[in-house]
Formats: sequence, structure tokens, C-alpha cells
Amino acid sequence: MSKQDKVLIVTSEFPPQPGGIGNHAFNLANALQKHNFNVELISDQRSKENKEELDFDRQLQFKVYRIKLQTIRWLMYFKRLFLGFRRAKKNKTIIASGKFSLWIVAFYSLFLNRNFIAIVHGSEVNFENKLLKRTVDFALRRFDKIIAVSNYTKQLIDDLELSTVTVIPNGIDSTQLKKQVSKIGLSGSPKLITVGNVTDRKGQLNVIKHIPKIIKIFPDIHYHIVGLPTQADAFLEIAKQLNVENYITFHGRVSNKELAQFLSSSDIFVMLSSETKEGDIEGFGIAIIEANYFGLPAIGALNCGIEDAIDDNKSGRLINHDDSDAFIASIQAIMNNHKSYHESAKQWADHHDWNTIIEQYIKVIK
Repeated sequence: MSKQDKVLIVTSEFPPQPGGIGNHAFNLANALQKHNFNVELISDQRSKENKEELDFDRQLQFKVYRIKLQTIRWLMYFKRLFLGFRRAKKNKTIIASGKFSLWIVAFYSLFLNRNFIAIVHGSEVNFENKLLKRTVDFALRRFDKIIAVSNYTKQLIDDLELSTVTVIPNGIDSTQLKKQVSKIGLSGSPKLITVGNVTDRKGQLNVIKHIPKIIKIFPDIHYHIVGLPTQADAFLEIAKQLNVENYITFHGRVSNKELAQFLSSSDIFVMLSSETKEGDIEGFGIAIIEANYFGLPAIGALNCGIEDAIDDNKSGRLINHDDSDAFIASIQAIMNNHKSYHESAKQWADHHDWNTIIEQYIKVIK
């Protein structure tokens, strides 16, 4: 394979700012570049200062084009559309990841003969708004191939009866993670942790609502919440109403090194995600696999992409997000057999390494 295999990735988000779609786009681009593809990537600038993003981009082995953050949003859309079309003409394969990316890359397909691939994460194909859903459905029909990050996500587009859909799970780059990290003194026994933007979709509030019942069985339990505190104040108020505010801690966004310490020092990772009124869902749950890398078993929610992220009764447990009894039983099962779950979690993470996952992408691209 030569460097003539040119790939353009158009993504709705990209590191160093947090987000699952951005994490996925980064790992995909990095892995393709290592396999001798010539990769370019287009994404929006997401921070006002932009210094952190520029410093991040300089360290990459592939070219990143950032659309400058502007108050008038439609100007950003126009610039991304124009820049993307110009770069698409110079690349053989065009990959779209994220809602707006699906629309603009589908637009390119009206004028260019390229290998067009869509990556579907979940929420972008689960709109409650019928008009938005129809526009996404139209866009998806313009792609040569579609990759769904979970079987659940694939089910969301089964009604389109497309013959070009492949399920490829999300993955982790083990070279970016460090197993040998120093532990920190986290409170609680057992110590539960969720990593992710503090929102309704990520399920932190669902866990908080279970705590009044949990503390009757585990009086020393503590729930550690790591991630952007988007709805933290609102969730804390509910915790106070339930008289469980002393059993939870919002740690905010942390560095990669600190995150490794948090995961290494916890007992169980928890992600009880649920669908929002707007149709926003968890398409996979890569944070679960990252936790598994450190040997941390997980408890996750059924009826979303998390079903593909947990090997039930091995790397963790799957339950209904609102079932307190099942949650308590899962905590008991994992804590009573923690060594077995610990080893299975690490094996499950190895199965999702990008060194393995990328081979499936290359088959689709070629």
C-alpha cells in the first residue's frame, strides 16, 4: 500500500476537546496514517483561544484543517462546505463522522466520484424531529458504504434497508494509555466512577437516583463523577433533595494522567445511559473500554450501544438503567468476584485495540 491511498476525514469534533466522536476520529486517522494512508482531516475549532488545539495539531503525523470559531455559525458551515469540497477533490476516500458531516459529504457525492463512507455513532440517526431524520436518511443513501459503531446503532437505520452497512466497534489506542500509574486516595468502598460529559445522556443522574437504595446495602459507597460539569449543578441539587450529596463528588475535567489514576483507583465503572427526549443516545461507550484497559469492570445500560461495549457477566454487567435492584445485585456480583471480572475486563479491552480494529476499516475502504 502506498501513500497514494488518500483519505479525507470530515468530523464534527476532534481532540483535544472531549467527545466520543472526536476520540474516534483521532484514533481512526492515526491508525490509517500508520498503515501508510495519506490522511487529512477537517473539523471545527471548538475553543475560543485555539492555542490548545493548535499545539495538539502540530504533534500529529497528518494534516488537520480547523474551521475558525465564529459568532455567526452559518459562516462556519459555509467555510467547512467550501474547504471540504476543495480537499475532497484531492482525495480518493471521503469519510464522514458526525451529524453535519453526513450532510455536507453527501452533498459532495452529487458532484464527485469518490469512495464515500459514513460512520454512524447513534444520535445523528435518532432524531425525534421527522424533517431532520428524513434529511439524514437521504444523506445516508448517498454513501457507498456505512459503518455503524455498534449493533444497536445499526438497528436504528435498518428501516432504510441499506446493503452496505458494516458494524465495526469502537476501539482504544493502548499506546496512549499507561497501565503502570500511581493510585490516588479516592473515598468510598466500593468506589464507583463515571467518565464523560455530565449530561442526561451519560446517565450520571440515573446513578444518583439509585444511591438512596444502594447505601442501605453499601453504606460506605462513593460515586466519583469525572468530566465536563455541564449539568453538574442541576444534578447536585437533585442529590441534595435525595440527601445523598455526601456520597458523590464532581471532579470536573481532568488530564489524561489524572484520568488514569482515577480509573486505577476505582472499583467499578458505571454508565447507565438513557435516551433523551431529543433522541440523543449512547452509540457505544468508549470510556467503558478505556476503563477495562485498567482492569476496571463496568456496569452499563441495556437498550443502547453500551450493549456492544460490555461482555455481559465477564467484563461487567448489563442492566436496565432504572432498575435499582439489578444495580445493587451487579455491584455485589462484581465485588464478590472482582479478580475474575478484573482479568476479563483487561482481555476485553485488548480485543478492542485499534491495532485490531483498523484492519476492519481497511477492508471497507479497499
